[in-house]
Amino acid sequence: MLNTLMTLYRENPREGRLFAVIALGFLAIYFIPAGTGRFDNAVLEAVYLTNWYAREHVILCLLPAFVIAGAMAIYISQGSVMRYLGPDASRPVALGVASVSGTLLAVCSCTVLPLFGGIYKRGAGLGPAIAFLYSGPAINVIAIVVTSKVLGAEIGIARGIGAIAFAIVIGLIMHLIYRREEGERALKPRRGFGADDEGKPLSITIAFFGLMIGILVFANWASVPDSPGWMAIYQVKWVITALLAAGFAGLLIWQWNWPPKQVLVLAALLVTIALLFPHYPQLTFGVGIIGLMMVALSRDQDREWVTQSWDFTKQILPLLVIGVFIAGLLLGRPGHEGLVPEQWVQAAVGDNSLTSTALASVLGAFMYFSTLTEVPIVEALMGAGMGKGPALALLLAGPALSLPNMLVIRTVIGTQKTLVYCALVVVMATVSGFIYGNFQ
Repeated sequence: MLNTLMTLYRENPREGRLFAVIALGFLAIYFIPAGTGRFDNAVLEAVYLTNWYAREHVILCLLPAFVIAGAMAIYISQGSVMRYLGPDASRPVALGVASVSGTLLAVCSCTVLPLFGGIYKRGAGLGPAIAFLYSGPAINVIAIVVTSKVLGAEIGIARGIGAIAFAIVIGLIMHLIYRREEGERALKPRRGFGADDEGKPLSITIAFFGLMIGILVFANWASVPDSPGWMAIYQVKWVITALLAAGFAGLLIWQWNWPPKQVLVLAALLVTIALLFPHYPQLTFGVGIIGLMMVALSRDQDREWVTQSWDFTKQILPLLVIGVFIAGLLLGRPGHEGLVPEQWVQAAVGDNSLTSTALASVLGAFMYFSTLTEVPIVEALMGAGMGKGPALALLLAGPALSLPNMLVIRTVIGTQKTLVYCALVVVMATVSGFIYGNFQ
């Protein structure tokens, strides 16, 4: 029988693979431990985490990120991208610009993905794009300050220095490994973009993207207990977001020649929704983004912006949802258990050994952390006996990677590059954590 199956597979490998997938799927469903307490709870945790992700991150984080990424593909001069971030750009300049650009964001490992895809698709070299990908969620100033406040200045400084070094070193290593392939990529023509070097002046382009990124950052500004005084800006974050949105609307009218009547009607609608539903800012925010895209869709010169944003959405969003569900199934929400018992994790990372530190890096790489949630999680683990070395490794690997993050990166740069990038993050986090834990 086995020989018959092998013969059939060789004659029609596609059907053979399909049969194998169906068979494995059936066996998985047949033997699924439904009815056991841990499995049922893990499924519920996966649903809870996915529901929380949809409520807290899709509208406020991902939708504006998709819009910004689509705009990058259309309105940023490809010549500028190639000059500062391209494969032939100066390595110090390219990696420095990418790291600084990522540092300005306060986003999670999933929200940074459309922005990473945008600059990479626009022509950025692999090294700078990877530096940006890591620095966005890992280096943001808010996270470093909160880490220092909650976990102590020592580990906060170590996290800041380590994350900056990681972004540059990992980007440089990726460039060196794939420099020949990147050189060939730079020679290929890029299609599907707007005008290259005849676009808006640099100051207008900076204002355009600066306002959009400002809206993204302040709309997602988190409240952290016992945080520094300047973090109290959380109390007025929606006022700041509204002012930035008003400035963005004015810029569209002034420089993009959007009809004032359409923009004012949309603004009036948003103000009305905000007054009628003051406790549901996501509703106002979501309607604003949909309205923005509808106006752009009605204009021939801006329609490609919508097309590019939609391309990022359909490529990234389904994988993120699947990844979040699996992460919830395995590890649960913060403070709750999935299939993997919390006691196993705490027992495995309770010292500063190389094994504990490596395990913390790997677990951090697969767990999903929204912006700043890694700090109270690490605080709780340290209170349960986690060593300082594994704690730092978790802080360096966790925010920058996650299972949903990996699934999407693979669609942008391929399986091999994704594996190399993830391995570099895990190995460097392990080495840094081990050194910190044993030689501080």
